[in-house]
Amino acid sequence: MASKPDPVDALLRSGPRRTHLPEPAERARLRTDYGLTQSEIAAALDVTRATVAGWEAGRSEPQGATRAAYAKLLEGIATQLAAAPEPRTACAAQDAQAAAAPPERSTSPAVPENPAAMPPPARTPPSAPRRPAATRPATREPADTAVAVDPRFANGPLAVLDGDGSAYCVGGLVLDCPATTIPALVEWALTEAQLGAPRLNRNGKDADPLVVITAAAAERLGLPAALEDRRGLRLPEDHKVNKQIARANWKTTRRGFGPWARVYRPAQAGRRQCVQFAIVPWGALDARAWGAAAGLPAAELAQVLGEYATRVITPRGSCAVSGLELMTALRPPTRAVKDAATGAWSSGPNPGSLTTPVDPAPPEAPDEHPVVAALYPRGHRRTPDEVLDEEAYEWIRDPELLTDEECAKPYAVGIDVNMAFAAAANRLNVGLGPAAHIHNPAFDPKLPGSWLVDLSHIEIDPRLPNPFTPHGVRPDGPAWYATPTVAYAVELGHRVQPEQAYVRREHGPYLDSWYSRLRDAYMATMERLGVVSGMGEAEFLAAMDRHKQVDAGQAAVLSAIKSTVKGGIGKLRERPQGLGYRPGERWPALERPTWRPDIRAAVISAARINMHRKMLKLAGVGLFPVAVLSDCAVYLSDGPSPLDFLPRTPEDKPLPGGFRLGVSPGMVKCEGSQPMMWAVQLLDQGHNPARHIKGSDASADGE
Repeated sequence: MASKPDPVDALLRSGPRRTHLPEPAERARLRTDYGLTQSEIAAALDVTRATVAGWEAGRSEPQGATRAAYAKLLEGIATQLAAAPEPRTACAAQDAQAAAAPPERSTSPAVPENPAAMPPPARTPPSAPRRPAATRPATREPADTAVAVDPRFANGPLAVLDGDGSAYCVGGLVLDCPATTIPALVEWALTEAQLGAPRLNRNGKDADPLVVITAAAAERLGLPAALEDRRGLRLPEDHKVNKQIARANWKTTRRGFGPWARVYRPAQAGRRQCVQFAIVPWGALDARAWGAAAGLPAAELAQVLGEYATRVITPRGSCAVSGLELMTALRPPTRAVKDAATGAWSSGPNPGSLTTPVDPAPPEAPDEHPVVAALYPRGHRRTPDEVLDEEAYEWIRDPELLTDEECAKPYAVGIDVNMAFAAAANRLNVGLGPAAHIHNPAFDPKLPGSWLVDLSHIEIDPRLPNPFTPHGVRPDGPAWYATPTVAYAVELGHRVQPEQAYVRREHGPYLDSWYSRLRDAYMATMERLGVVSGMGEAEFLAAMDRHKQVDAGQAAVLSAIKSTVKGGIGKLRERPQGLGYRPGERWPALERPTWRPDIRAAVISAARINMHRKMLKLAGVGLFPVAVLSDCAVYLSDGPSPLDFLPRTPEDKPLPGGFRLGVSPGMVKCEGSQPMMWAVQLLDQGHNPARHIKGSDASADGE
């Protein structure tokens, strides 16, 4: 009689009935290390994102065929991660070189004080096989402070591509990029490279990857060394690169493929497919904003751009464009809104943001605007009672008003306000919606807008610029002013009675977060350059004398931050561009919510008034400027330093309410010093000493 089979053996022969899965924490780690989102896992397994989140948190377990598929996916991820080679880093390259070299004695520190000054990492020879982009090495540190890294963007916000296929990222990481065409480079940037940056606001969008193309990389990709179209600054439509992009079903924006190009496909399942390019040999990094950054080696350029991206925003164009994009990134126009009745989510306006494009009031509009074309004949020159003229100071004192005591002083010293326009934007109440036109209103300093009022009766010492005009000359009748200017007239003790006003009932401190981020970026960069808050005044001046020589890379970041402030404010009133434009037509910039000339006017008005308020304080103790240009004032002095003329209290403190030396926005630094006779000669010739006080043209230097 046959023996009865062992039931235990029978169960074992049937094989496992429940597929093994890693622990919940390990599931999440594998996914993030591989660069996947929960939504991507959910789409592949035909479940919801919340279900995947439950598996990774241990709240639930997959069953049946779904469990088997999930286990297969995780096993495949683990296998690929285990087989992936380590990415090259600057440190690894230097370690390899050190191991091959004979030992030598050195007193140098093991880690340089300035990471940006490190020599570029060794590159893989062109004959070596290319390796795919790998995950972030465990030893890599962020550019500034230790922060949580989004696994989707493990390799940072950008890469600088060199001619041998090396892609230099932030922190010394180097990736191998096998792409030799723009479409292949786009695919690489969106898949293997793990580039990008998380959104700055929960209602905003993640930053697209930025690939910076050096001259050598441009040649490798088939791009010309220079653009023939110097007006349009774009590749011809029939260029082979544009044809490659079209054949691969990618698109470029209306600006085409130029110094700052964007290549994209429509978003799928809410996921953007877009890569930003900066072509260095085509002038993407303007020297007026970025200093000598365009000439840096690829590894150093990656560090410079990466620190700007970390502190400010991933560059998306000129610094002016980036300044405007930062406003939108910090205060997005829309947010997700849930319908209480249906439970469905849709896009709705975001309170406190600029949500829709609005036309300016007629006095706020530039001459080319359709609003102006509808009111005046072509070529009409608007008078102060027809146009808002809030601009920065450009004023010189009449040389006849110089006193004998002033002429006896041997020096002219310029002092410059740090981040003047950013400081003016701080806590500034600006309009968010369209303007309402009212007649004979009572002035309300809390209402942002434009006011038609006569301030010509207000007496100002002629040794000071008049605060109500950018040229510093007394107004001769009614004129349009932004709210900060009229509020200053009231502050000086004068009665004002506007004839008309365009006011915005919906308002708020829209620029506060913009100011805060740029202030923090500026202060962090100055600290890297050896200038910190709390320094003594003499120590501060000495540090400022040498700060640009401390680190060329950080100096480039500083220049870009300052250009972002000024350019971003200027971009609020972008004028029409291109040969095809005809006066009176609309232009593309008008269709964005951030085309707001009234906000630009308010910021400039506030900056000019802040400047005058401090000059008035110094005038109270007998000190008057001889010239003012924007945020720089020139005073005659007994010595070549601001410490030789800035007034002090009996307790040896800076005069309250006056100019104070220091690094913070709104405080001042020394702009330059020249002989007194040099300044007087310029005044006699009608030139502004503030423009040349540091030995060059301030506007040409981006000041």
